Amino acid sequence: MATDFGEGSTAEANEYETLMSTTDVQLLKTAWRNEKAAPEILQFQVQLVKRATEQIQLMEETVEEFEESGMDPLTVSLYQMDLDRAQFLLRSYLRIRLQKVEKYMFYIRKNDNLRNRLSEPERVFVNRCIDDMEKHLGDTVLSKLPDNYQSARRQSIISEEDDMVPEPQLETFVACKSSNRFVSLRLVDSERPLEMERHDVSFVLYKVIEEKVGVDIDLV
Repeated sequence: MATDFGEGSTAEANEYETLMSTTDVQLLKTAWRNEKAAPEILQFQVQLVKRATEQIQLMEETVEEFEESGMDPLTVSLYQMDLDRAQFLLRSYLRIRLQKVEKYMFYIRKNDNLRNRLSEPERVFVNRCIDDMEKHLGDTVLSKLPDNYQSARRQSIISEEDDMVPEPQLETFVACKSSNRFVSLRLVDSERPLEMERHDVSFVLYKVIEEKVGVDIDLV
C-alpha cells in the first residue's frame, strides 16, 4: 500500500523509505563501521547486539532445517551467505571493541564517560585484567625491590596522572557523512561552520564530531 505524504514532503518520504528499508544487519554494519573508524571506544549497542544475536540463531536454525529438508542448494547457499555476513559483522564489532579495551583499559577505568560505554562483560574484563596485571607486577617485581622503593613504584603504576597510560588520539582526521537531513559543525579555528546535507561526506577532526557519531553523523 502506497503512503501519501502530500506535496512538498519529499524529505519526509525519503526518511520514511530509509526507515522501512533499515534492518538490524544494516544497523550492525553502521555500528561496526563507526567503531572501526573511531579512535575511542563508542557506546555499546546493547539492544542491537541482542537482536542481532537472536536473528543469527534463528538464521542458523533455518539453514539447518533447509539442509535437512533437501531444499534447493542455491537457496540454501543464499541463506548461508546472509548468515555468514551477519556473523562476521557481529564478531568483528565485538573484536574491535575488545582490542580497544585491551589497549586503553587503564585510561577507560579512570574515565567515567568511557567506562559507562562498556557492556557489563567488558567492564568485568577491564577490572580483572588490571587487577591481574597489578598482582603479577607486584609478585614478580615490586616484592623484590627494597622496602623504600615499593610504595613509590606501586603508586606510579596505578596513578591516574601516569603519562605512560595510552589514550585515544582524538586529534585524528576521519571521513564522515551526515545521517540526517542537515548537520552544522563548528570547526576548530574557523568562524564559519561546516554545513553538511544528508549523506554529504567530509574529512574532519574526530573531536569535532565526537558527540555526534552514531546520532547525526556516521563514519565511513
